[in-house]
This record gives sequence, structure tokens and C-alpha cells, in this order.
Amino acid sequence: MSITITEKAAQHIKNFLYKKQNNIGIRVGVKKTGCSGFSYIIESVSSPNYNDFIFESLGIKIFIDANDLSYFNGAELDYVKEGFSEGLKFNNPNEKASCGCGESFMF
Repeated sequence: MSITITEKAAQHIKNFLYKKQNNIGIRVGVKKTGCSGFSYIIESVSSPNYNDFIFESLGIKIFIDANDLSYFNGAELDYVKEGFSEGLKFNNPNEKASCGCGESFMF
């Protein structure tokens, strides 16, 4: 099992966590939503949950719930700028298809 973060994403996350008190990393997960089935969740973490797996990439602790673990094997979290929008984006080999608007995807 592996998940990695690019240098750009790591810098963005470090800046974000620096502004928040008592946060030790980020939690990534998926939730059922949209027309294709799933969307990603990214949030700051102040303490781990009992069923979290913890990974570290470029100094960032990444917390993943055991139920979501298989969705992130081989995934990379990047920070991208596309046109007028910018933000964190997953490059995930486990995604099979996505909806036309790009807000949800299938595994």
C-alpha cells in the first residue's frame, strides 16, 4: 500500500497546516456522491482515529480510514493550477471512470 504527495502538494499542505492549530496531518477518504459514485475528502487532522492507517510522504502525515485504504493504493496527491482554478488533485490509478463535470468518479 502506498500513497505519495508531490513537492507542490506538500508545500501547499504545510502552509495550510501551519495556519491551523493542533493539526498533525491530513485525512483523505472517499464518500458516495455525484453521478459517478464517489468524491474525495481531504481534511486536517488533530488526532488519529482508532482505525486509521498512517503514512508519511515528504514530511506530511496522511491518515486513511481502514475502510478507504484500498481506494488509495498507488495514488498521488498533487497541487495543480488549471486555468483560473487551483487546488489539490488525486492522480489515482484505481479510478475507472469519471462524470462529465469531473466532480465524481467510479472505482
